[in-house]
Amino acid sequence: MSAPTDLSPEAPAVESGRARHPRAQVIAQAWMELGASVAPLSNGSGRPLARTAKLILDPLVIRPLQNPGLAAGTLTDDAAVELRERIRAAGPDLSAAAAWFLELKAARRRLRITDGNPQEKYFQRCYELARTAGSPAADAVAVAAGAVSEIAQASGGSLLARVRQLLADEEHAADLGRELDDAWRRRPASMPPPAPAETVAAALDECPTGEGSAAFDALVAEAAGTASGAGLADEGIAQGLGLTRHPLPPLPRIGETASKRDLPLPFDRSIFERLFAALSGGVPPDLAVDAEGLLSEEIVRSARVWQLGEEEGRVAMLLGAEASSALEENGPARPTAAHRLLAARWHREAYVRRALRLPADLSGVPAAVVDDVRAVRRGYLRRLWVRLHGRELRDQRVEGRDVWDLLDGVLRSVVMDQRQRLKTAMTRGADNREATEAA
Repeated sequence: MSAPTDLSPEAPAVESGRARHPRAQVIAQAWMELGASVAPLSNGSGRPLARTAKLILDPLVIRPLQNPGLAAGTLTDDAAVELRERIRAAGPDLSAAAAWFLELKAARRRLRITDGNPQEKYFQRCYELARTAGSPAADAVAVAAGAVSEIAQASGGSLLARVRQLLADEEHAADLGRELDDAWRRRPASMPPPAPAETVAAALDECPTGEGSAAFDALVAEAAGTASGAGLADEGIAQGLGLTRHPLPPLPRIGETASKRDLPLPFDRSIFERLFAALSGGVPPDLAVDAEGLLSEEIVRSARVWQLGEEEGRVAMLLGAEASSALEENGPARPTAAHRLLAARWHREAYVRRALRLPADLSGVPAAVVDDVRAVRRGYLRRLWVRLHGRELRDQRVEGRDVWDLLDGVLRSVVMDQRQRLKTAMTRGADNREATEAA
């Protein structure tokens, strides 16, 4: 059975007789027409780099959210023509952006900045400069230096660089290691009693309405989040929630390197990896902490229940762990509004229904996405932890009125990521079929 084209409720309807143009192929052909002027944004075969598509073409040129007819993996004749014209019309801006990228990379070298990927950090600023200033002119060196310095400051590059400098000092790193050992050795042996189930249910009923502050505040006052994490020290519990690959959460390393592509599960990350994951995308200018304070706070945080420092975050993890049980395959029916709304959002996705109801070889859903669908609760709780950890680092305290936006937003993020992976797999399949037919 061939895989169906429409696995998402948001996939645009197309007439099968007219949908003949793989989107990736249309983009590549239009891009190559722009010639050598966009070479800095291209790969070795002359196609746009993956980050060019992700950071410039899709959000700034094609705009699929505003133009849903251009979002499908396979395009109609009219949509293919429109997509080509959009890329051609943006040609002068794309050429100027490519020239600005060379200027910003040169400024980065002069300023001896090494943190982060230049494409990730500069592509969108280069396109902005192209749109506002045109191609680089006589003042290009000064403009590029200012842009690179601003991005480095806003992205937290300088703060993370100072953290790295501290960790590279063997004596300081040894002191931090002793501090970490001491923090974990002093973890409390006893926990508060569990919160009444009625209070947890009340918070989950109230939070979708934006009126959950009273029940949420009661849970915070009772240290319910701390109590809910008591079992995390038992064998297999944190592992079952997708927070570590180990039967018991390990003592984290201090570390001094990190890569977004290869980050471990939350409880398996080194102290530096936790800071890198949360701050490499940007640091608030008013963050009142230096590199030493950042490391010391993270060490203390790692030894707390749920490896979060604030009770509000721990209560949010309690509520997320409870509400996300509604996402599990054949999970128990739950009575609260949060359970019902999360379950409804999840099960209205066509690819989810197919993955859960059909054998893997008949569902049309790639095996990796099927695995994620069946383990959605673990992925959900990992993302929730990452968001709460990031809020703590930015001094953004969780309040009752924030809870539903967090719980629902995490599921939206999971769904959008799975949709994108599904779309990528289907586009590759269409490209392979096209190549086979043309051979």
